[in-house]
Amino acid sequence: MTGTHKGTTITRRRALAVTGGTAAAGGLAIAGYQSAFADETAATAAESATGSATETASASASATSGSGTCVLMSSVTEGPYYLDGALVRKDITEGKSGVPLTLRITVQDTTESCAPVAGAAVEIWHCDAWGYYSGYTTANPGGSAPAESEDGSTADDKTYLRGYQVANANGVVKFETIVPGWYTPRTCHIHVKVHTGGEKEDGTYEGGKVNYTGQLFFDDDIAEQIFELEPYSQHSGTWTELDDDMVYDGGGASSGLLTLKAVHKKDPSKGYKGSITLGVDPDAENTGAGSGGGGGGTPPSGAPSGAPSDAPSASASSSASSS
Repeated sequence: MTGTHKGTTITRRRALAVTGGTAAAGGLAIAGYQSAFADETAATAAESATGSATETASASASATSGSGTCVLMSSVTEGPYYLDGALVRKDITEGKSGVPLTLRITVQDTTESCAPVAGAAVEIWHCDAWGYYSGYTTANPGGSAPAESEDGSTADDKTYLRGYQVANANGVVKFETIVPGWYTPRTCHIHVKVHTGGEKEDGTYEGGKVNYTGQLFFDDDIAEQIFELEPYSQHSGTWTELDDDMVYDGGGASSGLLTLKAVHKKDPSKGYKGSITLGVDPDAENTGAGSGGGGGGTPPSGAPSGAPSDAPSASASSSASSS
């Protein structure tokens, strides 16, 4: 089944250069984001000092089946919008407006009794509230949406909503981002890769190998509420629900379905906290590129036929034929 959502109108992105009104709106969005996650900053020190045992136990429980063994995550395609060279950073928003999302990912070794994979580099990337990806801002997201250039943020069109974090001793990383929008024919999702064996260099992550390539998904009811809010509602048309998505296979958490908790139950605009445990094999390699990356299908409407002219490497072109 699919759900159809009607859009409303506001002003956004490059208008920042010509109108103070958009700048004021951007300020409100940023203020709301900071407010929603004020508690995260305050709690960080306490978590580091006292939360290690609790985090490890909780992560182990969420990554195990009834038999007590770790669940190896299902790898899928990296999709047509991957780019090498993402920055190592916690906050990947770059001022992009949307419903705030704090994403907590725990990486565990399925070959070592659910031991945390300390030092694993977790990379994520996803579209903005209107369905556009950095590096591919002219690709049509389907339906009816403003041009990405109308967004009122100052985000870099080559890097927004992409980033790495390196796992701590408990295998945990956290990102601050926004809930993605949608594009035809996909459901709401976040792309993810787990790398090991490399190192941070010049603000990015270099070397090593990719152990896991997957996608993270959002419950339909939560996505529907979010898509009715600004700025998402300016993208009108039909979005794809989980049961009709070409990648999500219905396996719940082991297939990438996030556990989501609203910051304020009665007001979804205040944001969500999302979490998931990724069970991986650190000896395996799965880049998700081309036909060897698992589930996929045809590219979204307007998807690129190759890498953008200023792409940092050839990796994007190798994956442009999958979704």
